[in-house]
Amino acid sequence: MKKLVIAIDGYSSCGKSTTAKAVAAELHYAYLDTGAMYRGVTLFLLENDIAFDDLPRIEHALREDIHLSFRHSRRAGRNELYLNEVSREDDIRQMRISNSVSEVSVIAQVRHAMVAQQQRLGRRRGVVMDGRDIGTTVFPDAEVKIFMTADVNIRARRRQDELAAKNEHVPLPDIIENLRKRDHIDSTRAESPLRRAPDAVLLDTTHITIGEQVDFVLDRVSAAIFAAYAR
Repeated sequence: MKKLVIAIDGYSSCGKSTTAKAVAAELHYAYLDTGAMYRGVTLFLLENDIAFDDLPRIEHALREDIHLSFRHSRRAGRNELYLNEVSREDDIRQMRISNSVSEVSVIAQVRHAMVAQQQRLGRRRGVVMDGRDIGTTVFPDAEVKIFMTADVNIRARRRQDELAAKNEHVPLPDIIENLRKRDHIDSTRAESPLRRAPDAVLLDTTHITIGEQVDFVLDRVSAAIFAAYAR
């Protein structure tokens, strides 16, 4: 069976990662959380007191000091981001990283480095990637492209629940403000902004379950596979 690239783009807290992981598991595909990569870079810069406008130090860090990888944790039952051989999955999900990751993501040097790594990881195909620019920049030739959105208040409540599960309690208005700020930065940045690819299928997750989201994507995968063999 032909292996596909499945690109799932969209706004924060729409269910992209959860859906992408489930689709990858169903298809026995690799899963790549590209947002985690940007969070990993953000964590490194913050922990090493590297200013976001200090481009020479950022370029050096990307070239020499920042090594990202994904590994599956049997204990946690999930894929985890490793930064310099240490699992930092929980650290990159903290609110302080969410408050800064969009500012780091607009840095051209960061985007170029991450996109190049993502393209290398997906070259063999048979992969599900979620992020902001997968269907437009990383893999514009992806056979399946989904663009996810949802009401910002629903997204904020979902994010609040995720943080609470990790014992990080953040007021809902603060999360809404963070999401709106990230939406604006992601959508207006010069380097590969967040936008729906012309051939991406829109999926509004405001009032549907994760199971319904997964089924929606799998239906598009089946259609793409059928179309590929019908040619």
